[in-house]
Amino acid sequence: MFSNKKNTDKMAKQAEPDHTSINLVGTGTTIKGEIFSNGDIRIDGTIIGTVESKGKVVVGNTGSVEGDIICQNADFSGNIKARVEVAELLTLKASAKLFGEIFTNKLAIEPGAIFTGSCTMEKPQPGLAGKPEPKKEVKLDL
Repeated sequence: MFSNKKNTDKMAKQAEPDHTSINLVGTGTTIKGEIFSNGDIRIDGTIIGTVESKGKVVVGNTGSVEGDIICQNADFSGNIKARVEVAELLTLKASAKLFGEIFTNKLAIEPGAIFTGSCTMEKPQPGLAGKPEPKKEVKLDL
């Protein structure tokens, strides 16, 4: 009946997603589908599909991802066959094997890491999430 601003603010904060949550996909677990998280994700199992996080995605030594990865930061140590979009820093540890496309602002590759594919490095523009500009066709009349 009567509402006070403190209670309304407190309820609104409780309804907001927890940005500090840490999610774990353990060894021996396989998930097919899409994962969306406001927090960090650690993958030691297998994901076939899309992984999207507003935080950091860590793929451990036993982890495997096949599909798309979209996140703020990432550390890869396992096997990745994916299109990877990282807004800030992507780190490939020595045991990482990445096959696919990378779109990132910064890339760090440790000696021993394997990367086969393409990489586009530029600061993403708001709303584009690091996606490349469409290629322009040029016609020449000779």
